[in-house]
Amino acid sequence: MLKTQVAIVGAGLSGLYAASLLEQANINYLLLEGRAFVGGRIQQAGNTGVDLGATWIWPAVQPEIVRVLSGLGVALIPQNETGDLIYERAMGSLSRYPGYVSTPAAMRVRDGMSQVTEKLYQRLPAKNTLTGLRITHAEHTGEKIRLRGVTVCGEEVVVQAEHLLLALPPMLVNSIRFTPALPRRLTDEWGNTGTWMAPQAKYVALYDDPFWTAEGLSGEGRSMVGPLVELHDVSVPGGVNALFGFLGIPASSRHSLGEERLLSLCRAQMVRLFGEKAAFPSAEFLKDWSADPFTAAPHDLVVQAAHHVPPAFPSEGVWAHCLTGIASEWSPTVPGYLAGAIEAAREGVNRLTVKMASKTRTEGHDTERKDENDL
Repeated sequence: MLKTQVAIVGAGLSGLYAASLLEQANINYLLLEGRAFVGGRIQQAGNTGVDLGATWIWPAVQPEIVRVLSGLGVALIPQNETGDLIYERAMGSLSRYPGYVSTPAAMRVRDGMSQVTEKLYQRLPAKNTLTGLRITHAEHTGEKIRLRGVTVCGEEVVVQAEHLLLALPPMLVNSIRFTPALPRRLTDEWGNTGTWMAPQAKYVALYDDPFWTAEGLSGEGRSMVGPLVELHDVSVPGGVNALFGFLGIPASSRHSLGEERLLSLCRAQMVRLFGEKAAFPSAEFLKDWSADPFTAAPHDLVVQAAHHVPPAFPSEGVWAHCLTGIASEWSPTVPGYLAGAIEAAREGVNRLTVKMASKTRTEGHDTERKDENDL
């Protein structure tokens, strides 16, 4: 049995940031991740530095994440919006419109958001992270929490902790069996909170040169035809030249079509929008988040993600003082965004440290009273 003060389930941005805060506070923790790697919904296309998952931040309205990124030494680059936008109303019907700069301005991490999770991970002792471990049970024994998980090899691992931080989407928390059970009203809310990015799929195409800029295009596109409904230039200055798009085909249809057919449809659309040069990408990538069991639950394909923020912890019962949700969906002000992962993690760790300090004071008073009685 492994023992720790704090168990963090999920090693995406929120879990990694929470671990870094606990590391700074000298609080013992274990970071538990079901995937074989850390990063969660932050993933890149191969080693290209182009994001397949969460991509943008808005510094003007998200100052906290900017401070975190600055402290990690990562560089931000503006989202390219210079040039015309292509609009596809129907097959064979294209229009060009002058591009516009969004307000507030969107920015990306140079070489991809994975730079952030990698740098956070590098600051943590290797012994504090277990990957390839899916937590299946959580039991409150009266004084401690006992977590049970299964490795990719089918081995059972038991972790004992005093506090539990849930850094995975609320809907996925319901895949863990709690003893005693969490309040039904709470689990219902979590089970009906759509996971950000869960229904989405992204297509990325890399090219030898940014030919679209020579045509006065920004690389942005909108389509009523598809399969891609929204496209952007995600090139890196001095690095890769890339376009990406969100697929508008429902998840069930994507699963039926298969990856090769989807790639073929995406290439054909890129040619319609950007010309024959788009027919020959140097590399292609497709990430369907709805098929990722560590991101999406079946109900995610029915309940769309929205700005609904469920309670992050029970209001009563044995779990009320030792369990907190810290994934981005629990962010009070920017749920679902990268900035939301940072905010929810910070608030969860703050709540935990207050609880720990209160417990220490209570135990100290109990000891004083015992000493007085002994006298």
